[in-house]
Amino acid sequence: MRWKLVFGIILLILSTGLGIHLYGPDTKQSATDWMTTKVARGLIEETTTALGIVQPLNTVDVGTQVSGQLRKIHVALGDAVQEGDLLAEIDATLLTARVESDRAQLEGLQAQWEEKIAQYTLAKTQYTRQRRLLTAKTTSQESFQSAETTHKVALAQLNQLKAQIRQAQSTLRGDEANLGYTRIFAPITGTVVAMPARQGQTLNANQQAPILLRIADLHTMTVWTQVSEADIGRLKPGMDAYFTTLGQPDQRHYGRLRQILPTPEIINNVVLYNALFDVENANGTLGIQMSAQVSFIHASVQDALFIPVTALAMADKYPNNRQSKQYPPKNDNAHATVLVVQDQRVESRHIRIGIKTRLQVQVISGLKVGEAVITAIRKSDTAAPTSRSPLSGSRPSGNSRPHP
Repeated sequence: MRWKLVFGIILLILSTGLGIHLYGPDTKQSATDWMTTKVARGLIEETTTALGIVQPLNTVDVGTQVSGQLRKIHVALGDAVQEGDLLAEIDATLLTARVESDRAQLEGLQAQWEEKIAQYTLAKTQYTRQRRLLTAKTTSQESFQSAETTHKVALAQLNQLKAQIRQAQSTLRGDEANLGYTRIFAPITGTVVAMPARQGQTLNANQQAPILLRIADLHTMTVWTQVSEADIGRLKPGMDAYFTTLGQPDQRHYGRLRQILPTPEIINNVVLYNALFDVENANGTLGIQMSAQVSFIHASVQDALFIPVTALAMADKYPNNRQSKQYPPKNDNAHATVLVVQDQRVESRHIRIGIKTRLQVQVISGLKVGEAVITAIRKSDTAAPTSRSPLSGSRPSGNSRPHP
């Protein structure tokens, strides 16, 4: 009986200890295999990403308003030009002859004007004299009417000639303007980025204005970003944005969203809206048609603690934690639970979170820099890990710091 009693007491103690070991409220647990990442500090941003194309803010296609042979081009592709610089010249032989003809015609009309002025002056004098004589009854009614008619005809001829002179002057001004168009000047300061016309080519401006060259101001560039209809509602004019190029993936170019065009483009049944923002290009590193990886910034925190977003799902891998009073009932937008490896044991940790991206999540409280959180678990069987046992056979994957 004594030995049975002693054996029963020992068995009871072992059972109680095993029960506490397996089902106690302690959150510390072990894993047979795990991957960890240390809590890091740095920049974290919540962004909407899209692809874009870099284009000049100001671009002018320089054409010609007159027809003729392109006699001389004074610039080459890639040249920098100032507003008012002479760019090209068109053969002006025919237009010069036309201007000279207009001037000769105008001179002839002006000579006729002098003649008509003299005739009108004489007719007016005779008309005035006949009217005075008629009043004194010293002339006939027929003589007075003849003088009156001559006066009216002279005045009408004078007015007609005046209209002809105005028409000739207008024609001369138009032909002189066309003659001036044979010399083509730069409308803006910029760089010659295209030259579709060639020296010696005959240009026909009767049907459409031929394009000689294109000038772009490369000091300020505009990023044309195509944003899907699912994300466009999150963008607002004035918000910060940046982009990187394929040639300089580590160099960010910052700007602010200027405009969202109202009419979308439909490409392969995908509705895309164009969002535009401008960036400075003082050093000339940005070129036309460069591809841009664009990020529109919704929120940003400098020097923030952050962990991989995959760490938030790891607590669900430990069913025993749900029996702990320290385990929150559910992750929400401000709180979460992660698994921390500390002293060769796994424990659940309640944390407050902030900005959350596709890759990282900001940690406001609950973790310190350098603490290791579990981001993935590999097990040899499907059984849940036991608690209060030392970690054995574990192989940490190293401190993988995610790219912010």
